[in-house]
Amino acid sequence: MNYKNIIKLLTSTSKFQINLGLERISGIMKLLGNPQEKIKIIHVAGTNGKGSVCAVLANILKCSGYRTGLYTSPHLIEYTERIKINNIKISKDIFSKLTEQICKIADENNINLTEFEILTACAFKYFADNNVDFAVIETGLGGRFDATNIVQNPVCSIITSISLDHTDRLGNTIEKIAFEKAGIIKQNSTVIVSEFNAGYEIIKNHALKVCAGILSAKNNINTTMENGINYAVINNKKYEFPLLGLYQEENLPLVISAIDLLRKKGYKISIEKGLKTVEWNARLQYIKEKNLLIDGAHNPSAAMELKKSLNCYFPGQKKIFIYGTISTKDYISIAKTLFSEDDEIYYYEFKHNNAVSFEEYTKNVPFLKNIKPYNTEVLQKMELKILTGSFYMIGEFIKSQGNFVLQGRSDNTEKSDGGSNFCFSYSL
Repeated sequence: MNYKNIIKLLTSTSKFQINLGLERISGIMKLLGNPQEKIKIIHVAGTNGKGSVCAVLANILKCSGYRTGLYTSPHLIEYTERIKINNIKISKDIFSKLTEQICKIADENNINLTEFEILTACAFKYFADNNVDFAVIETGLGGRFDATNIVQNPVCSIITSISLDHTDRLGNTIEKIAFEKAGIIKQNSTVIVSEFNAGYEIIKNHALKVCAGILSAKNNINTTMENGINYAVINNKKYEFPLLGLYQEENLPLVISAIDLLRKKGYKISIEKGLKTVEWNARLQYIKEKNLLIDGAHNPSAAMELKKSLNCYFPGQKKIFIYGTISTKDYISIAKTLFSEDDEIYYYEFKHNNAVSFEEYTKNVPFLKNIKPYNTEVLQKMELKILTGSFYMIGEFIKSQGNFVLQGRSDNTEKSDGGSNFCFSYSL
């Protein structure tokens, strides 16, 4: 099958569903020769920040000379964004062949894989086939029953901040969600977690129960903006760091703790270049020439962090929001957290099985008075514009413009500057 047909398969009703559990992924991985056991894996779970932690950590390792795989979700434009080696996306051709191979083996053995399980198997196989030195793996949903939890001997596990999200599947309390995230901790391994994490005690107790070490990352890293350049201050030394967001002060200690652990294991790692060149799109990503900020604040805690960052980086400025969401998110709490009375809000309707329509949204958030359906004139406004909400919405919005390009490396070429191959150049 070609790439187009593979995407049709992945998004079909029989595949595009959430069905937590390890039985199916265990079965297909065994048939593939358990490639996940042949690579050094850093496993990352959490509610918010896990994508940023993965991106920064993978770029530091890559810039230190290690061949590094990176598996994240969701994607913005193409499925191939989820699987990278040294910041280079898997090619559509290889992605299609691997996916077809995995689906064929699964069908022959009556294993009904979900979309995410197929992608996870594809990532592990691709990384093993290409002999990566490390693979940084982000969980999809939860941890304990997430498909990525087929990993048995991680170099280390990292758990980022925990808050209420996916409560229909993970539980409606911090304690229940923390327990699910802690499920990635393995015996005789080490888990890295901030001592300020809301689920710290649950995570610590689970680590002790499974005889794992716990490394408590202290929030002792600050970020500062000077002359338009963002810096991370680590051990009293400033490092250029392009990722905005006050929440990076929570994420970076986890990264640095992981690097320190790897150094103790004998790996030579330098952080300066990796920090300077990291990119992570749609996470407080500012396009200065268009006065446009893009951030996937898709749950209440992420919305709170976005609000804090807006007040820090753009104090006193009028704000125009372009927003869209799916029904599984607590968008009522997000609205109460993120939007102020003076903000203009334009609701963007998008194509997704769980997308919330403008009519449904306004019915459920009647307290928002200054909200209208999105129109193309919004992007021409001079005020600060914030594109936020569901990552599915953001990806579709970017696609719909038709006048932006993706710059950087092609799928099969490398550059030595450490920058990623997925950055936006807008001419909106």
